[in-house]
Amino acid sequence: MQTPFHTVGLVGKYNNQGMGVSVRALAAFLHARGHEVLLACQTAEHLGIEDFPTRNLHELAAGSDVVVVLGGDGTMLSIARELAPNGVPLIGVNQGRLGFLTDITIDHMLEAIAEILSGQYVAEERILLNGQVRRGSELVFESTAFNDVVVGKGGTGRLIDLKIAINSEFVYSQRADGLVVASPTGTTAYALSSGGPIMHPTLEAVAMVPICPHTLSARPIVVSSHSRIEIHLTYADDARVHFDGQIYFDLHSGDRVWITRAVHPVTLLHPHSYSYYDTLRQKLHWGKKL
Repeated sequence: MQTPFHTVGLVGKYNNQGMGVSVRALAAFLHARGHEVLLACQTAEHLGIEDFPTRNLHELAAGSDVVVVLGGDGTMLSIARELAPNGVPLIGVNQGRLGFLTDITIDHMLEAIAEILSGQYVAEERILLNGQVRRGSELVFESTAFNDVVVGKGGTGRLIDLKIAINSEFVYSQRADGLVVASPTGTTAYALSSGGPIMHPTLEAVAMVPICPHTLSARPIVVSSHSRIEIHLTYADDARVHFDGQIYFDLHSGDRVWITRAVHPVTLLHPHSYSYYDTLRQKLHWGKKL
């Protein structure tokens, strides 16, 4: 069998009901097709699978031609952030709820993955965001986001005061619940709920979407992904910065959050029939007649 994807890595959300059955079925299917199969250590351990060699995530990415992620969008977010520096393409199989990033259904998993591994696929390169928290002259925290970096109010629930600059040029000040800085991928997540625009995921742009601003004139703005977005927390009783809603860091008044495009993108592989606009219609009921 001639295919650029000889070795396939598998990562499954191990606390998902029915995941063991799905991972075993896919691993056996791939092995029967002549692929070498590697399992993520935690996936194999928690699901009790001992029939295939295991690797930690970075060894898995280094030793695989493609990695299949089984779970929901949250699983894909965390795995994509972790494996982006390795440059290995990812395939998403949905065993969660929405399935925006993990767009292959369990019912069509085997035929869809066979199609992709045979060379019939759509490849999308998507940018990630890097966020740094600077306290005075010190870098105190840094992380990566696939969807969004959100500076928002904390547990007290009070509005926070922000001053925003792009490439050191002052843009505006704002009093709000916070600000979502979203990659094109993330514009269908929190940013969309906050009234932001939908951007095609392959665009080289970033959306800045205010969360419940205390003014009628605040509007989302889209800027180049090569910009440096600087958020100065001028005052807050309690505030945090969140990365994909999975990682967070507590902020102090005076902190600055710098957001730039991450060095390494992520490549997602979809079946050849994949359409982003069809996904919008199906998942978000976009354009649905009332």
